[in-house]
This record gives sequence, C-alpha cells and structure tokens, in this order.
Amino acid sequence: MAKQPQAYLEFEVYEDNINLLGVAKATLPDITYLSQDMTGAGFGGTIEAVLIGMMEKMTLGLNFRSCTDAAVHLMAPKKHHIDLRVDEQYWDTVEVEQKQQADKHVMIVVPKKMSPGTVAPASVADVSGEYAVYRYEGYKDGKALWKIDPFNYVCEVGGVDYLAEMRQILGK
Repeated sequence: MAKQPQAYLEFEVYEDNINLLGVAKATLPDITYLSQDMTGAGFGGTIEAVLIGMMEKMTLGLNFRSCTDAAVHLMAPKKHHIDLRVDEQYWDTVEVEQKQQADKHVMIVVPKKMSPGTVAPASVADVSGEYAVYRYEGYKDGKALWKIDPFNYVCEVGGVDYLAEMRQILGK
C-alpha cells in the first residue's frame, strides 16, 4: 500500500500514562551523529568521519498555553517518561482515500529549562520547557523506526542495531 503523508491531525502528551494537559506544541529532538574532521597524510584535504551510532545531545521542546500543573510538574529535576502520541493523516494511493495512522515518540527526559512565558491581555502565556533526552524511540503505525539510547550503547535504525558490535567488543 502506498501512503502519502498529508498532515498531523492531533497529538497528546503523556507521562507514565497520565495526560499532560495544556501542551500546545512539541519540538522533537534532532538526531545528529557525532563526527570528527580528519586531516593529514593520505587525505587531499579534510574529511568528516561520521562516528557509527554515536550521538550528539538531544533536546525535546514543549510549549504550553499557560503555566499548567503539567508544565510545573515537568520542571521537577528528575527523570520523566514522555509518550507523545500523534494522529497522522495520509492518502492511500491504492484505495484512493484518506486514512489515519498512529505515530508515537517515547522519551526519557530530564528538564533543562522552563520559561514561564509572557503576560499580556487576551493572549496565551506561551510557557516553554526544554528537556535533555536520554532515550528516544520512534514508531509509525506500530512499527519501530528507531531506538537511541546512548547510556546503553543502543542505536537501532530500521531494525538494525548499529552499536551491537561495539557492545560485544566492550563486553557489555
């Protein structure tokens, strides 16, 4: 079946299966591999070596309409288990109709920053939080897309664990 993604219809954010009310927008973490510049004998310039499965830091951004209980709760300096559930609409080119599928982003995060936002007449406060991501899993329609867990040397993409050999070499 050929799926043409169209738009996200709606999303909800949960922590430990409890809905975090008041979330207006989520900015998902960038997944960026570490790299090293290589120069010297044998190179006609500089080459960027991308390091297998090694990750740059990841950050989740959440925006709230106001300083909700959920926004304050996520400010607690401890581990939070975030489950972001997304309803995505797509066009089925075979059946020639619009359909929906479930996307999910599961993260272990720790708060880095909370901004109480602004106060103005007839407006939302635009409260925001930034969270360091220690583990990040992505799913589409129930299928695992990736699992990034730097503490446990896991970098699974499309069902392949690119750090399995490293764990074996290190005796983990």
